Amino acid sequence: MGRVEGKVALVTGAGSSGPGWGNGKAAAVLYAREGARVAAVDLNQAAAEETVSLIEEEGGEAVAIAADVSDEGQVRSVVDHTAGTFGGLDILHNNVGIVNVGGPVDISSSEWDRVNDVNLRSMFLVCKYALPRLEDGGGVIVNIASVAGIRWTGLPYIAYSTTKGAIIPFTRSIALEYAARGVRANAILPGLLNTPMIREPLKDAYADGDVDEMIRIRDAQCPMGKMGDAWDVAYAALFLASDEAKYITGTELIVDGGLTAKCV
Repeated sequence: MGRVEGKVALVTGAGSSGPGWGNGKAAAVLYAREGARVAAVDLNQAAAEETVSLIEEEGGEAVAIAADVSDEGQVRSVVDHTAGTFGGLDILHNNVGIVNVGGPVDISSSEWDRVNDVNLRSMFLVCKYALPRLEDGGGVIVNIASVAGIRWTGLPYIAYSTTKGAIIPFTRSIALEYAARGVRANAILPGLLNTPMIREPLKDAYADGDVDEMIRIRDAQCPMGKMGDAWDVAYAALFLASDEAKYITGTELIVDGGLTAKCV
């Protein structure tokens, strides 16, 4: 215990999109369990508050902040509020992301723009305003990308895969520019996960909306015979955010149960 003791963590997308454990929710709770004070940021105020309640029930300290992190003014306020509440910022965990199924002909330009705004513009904005705070104390950035950014995973979601792929050079660029200033930045590439996020956006893309069949199909794609879960990603993030990873920056940690190692 105490792997991020005394640190301040800002987690975007810290509320689940439905019942259960989403990536941001699990990461926020785990950071708190390991000693961090957490700013749980989500578009949905109630979802952020649920995460904070879980943290407080376990004796941790957290604050819920409702914000659209694709809006520059709101992002600036989130970072200022976090640093003002807790006296600084040490860990930035960028988790916000949405999925839109469709190839380049199928999706509209407005859908393309929305996915880019939520998945990529938001990450740029939060890093833009958080980096001066992180630089003060040698902070850490953990950006959540996806194996969809480097592999075809069986679905045509070109906006999602493109934005998730772009997170990789984005993270490397920050890591190298800020390495001498004591800031580390790494990306996590989750594989197929069983989280609330997959239920609505993806259910119609598998088995005519049969969620149980969708889960069976996705489990079968994974070499280990099942999808991962939010805690698999959260523990990877905790490692990268801790001093155990003090010499790791500018890289990608794949958390996929061997999926990207397959040739078929």
